[in-house]
Amino acid sequence: MTGALTGVRLHPGRPPLLDAGPSGDATGWAERHGDALRDLVDEHGKVLVRGLGLRSVADVDAVATRLGSGSYAEREPFAPRTVLSDGVYADTPWPANQVMCAHHELSYVAETPATLLFACLSPPDSGGATGLADSARVLAALPAELVTRFEREGWWLTRTYGDGIGASWEQAFGSTDPAEVEWYCRANAISHEWLDGGGLRTHQHRYAVLVHPGTGEKVWFNQVAFLSEWAMDPEVREFLLELHGPDGLPFSTRFGDGSPIPADVVEEINAAHDAHTVREPWQAGDLLIVDNLRVAHGRDPYTGPREVVVAMTDGVALPVPGGQQ
Repeated sequence: MTGALTGVRLHPGRPPLLDAGPSGDATGWAERHGDALRDLVDEHGKVLVRGLGLRSVADVDAVATRLGSGSYAEREPFAPRTVLSDGVYADTPWPANQVMCAHHELSYVAETPATLLFACLSPPDSGGATGLADSARVLAALPAELVTRFEREGWWLTRTYGDGIGASWEQAFGSTDPAEVEWYCRANAISHEWLDGGGLRTHQHRYAVLVHPGTGEKVWFNQVAFLSEWAMDPEVREFLLELHGPDGLPFSTRFGDGSPIPADVVEEINAAHDAHTVREPWQAGDLLIVDNLRVAHGRDPYTGPREVVVAMTDGVALPVPGGQQ
């Protein structure tokens, strides 16, 4: 793949924007300019390509095939979503009137997609931008003592499947066979226990700060805040606590030593992301390419229909602590 790219526009508060022009052939354009486009993503961490005219899932699949190293099969999603084609997924179900706070896709799995390709097939009437936050800047904005603790200890994620909230264990692990799920957990440093009634509870210990394999910079890479119990709607959280107790929440996060993470720490993490978020309103046919290890993403509230799909590619193995609680 060859072809120089010029005319990338840089504006404060917005991601780098590249105008592809009226190509009329998104797949051919990606074939010609793929190497140069990946160089831009390596340089900036994210690039919004405008003018490709992506209109269908097939268009997105074809472009992703030419830009990535192979489709990534999602495992352990926090919420079920529709598989549209091999490696292309519908947007995560989330109330249109609520903010989806910044996070890295699947930062708690042992192998994560290094590259995300978001494509807008139909923009909303208003709002709905995909906010992007540079994780090295987020790391620098957090209190040094908090970062030091997370670097030293990592973080724990506990998930409880089986209460009708979020993905079921069958959806999360892509199998209805408990033996296959147990094998996956052992292979991916996840401790697990089967619950009465057929539910499942898992615990996984992960690093919170990584060294980016390409840039060598330290990045804040986790879902400590996004999957915290304090990220839930307060009324929902109180209802679930009353019904199931603290061990029965669908997800919760802790410091690496097992102690609770207070609400003010979660607020501090979200505030650091907000302070370093850039966004650009979606237009039909846009393609947003994101380095998942380097850039967190979220979603603004919106009105009207919105169809943004995502392709995941470039699976990369992550370093994992011991994995036993």
